[in-house]
Amino acid sequence: MGKSQAEDYLSKAEKKSSSSVGWFGSSSSKWEEAGDLFAQAANAFKVEKKWRESGQAFEREAACRQQANEANDAMNAFHNAAKSYKKSDPELAVTALHNCIKLLVQSGHFRQAADREKEIAGIYAQDGLDIAKARDSFVRAGDWYKQEDANATANQCYQQAAELSADLQDYQRSMELYQTVADWSLTSALTKYSVKEYWLRAALCSMAMGDLVTTGRLLETFSTKDVTFPSTREAKFAHELMEACEQADVERYTAAVYQYDQVTKLDNWKTGVLLRIKKALEEDEGGLT
Repeated sequence: MGKSQAEDYLSKAEKKSSSSVGWFGSSSSKWEEAGDLFAQAANAFKVEKKWRESGQAFEREAACRQQANEANDAMNAFHNAAKSYKKSDPELAVTALHNCIKLLVQSGHFRQAADREKEIAGIYAQDGLDIAKARDSFVRAGDWYKQEDANATANQCYQQAAELSADLQDYQRSMELYQTVADWSLTSALTKYSVKEYWLRAALCSMAMGDLVTTGRLLETFSTKDVTFPSTREAKFAHELMEACEQADVERYTAAVYQYDQVTKLDNWKTGVLLRIKKALEEDEGGLT
């Protein structure tokens, strides 16, 4: 059985990349031609749905582009490698994206670096591959977006990092991130309506930590930042939960959750945190402090 088109391109690319440059040849043109052939091989492997082979060929293209001092083409090749690897080898996709990010940062393209870091977060978050690494990548991407004044996108990343932090039971980090998200949301008329939700989540995180002193302090702080907050259902719900926890009153706590859910359906995130608080409350009859 003969070679496939992809294998044929790959052989030509390898031959070209290992060839010597003649008297009148150019080292740069050699690497450019080899890079083009590796790219053709990579795309042909994609057609054959041989994702790992495609990713490897794109990475070899990237190496050729670097030899030819074509940084932008090298970045694109690493990104293409990641797209192929995503289909079969998530960890290899992450490695290719990290290589892409290094070149982007060296070139000062922080907005694009943030985009690639966000992709890494998505890979780690998908199917719970590595929630801790996903959280850290979302925070890194958020920091880069913020640096580039892409504040709305930064906030989305911080929000996802906050959710994942709670999944990791790192409620301290989750609480801090939700406050960051809320602080920025306060500055925009378009996002100000979401602030009460983020503040409720921050308060729930403090209760999940068993730190009701912090809960009380947070609710006071939120009330000074927005004088309308105490009258919201979210603030009243948080106060009722805090008092139920202080009194170790499981029935009052359960009733408050039930009543809130009747009007505003609880999402999966809040349900999970509320169950954790309730479990701690049931185990500690003296009440949370």
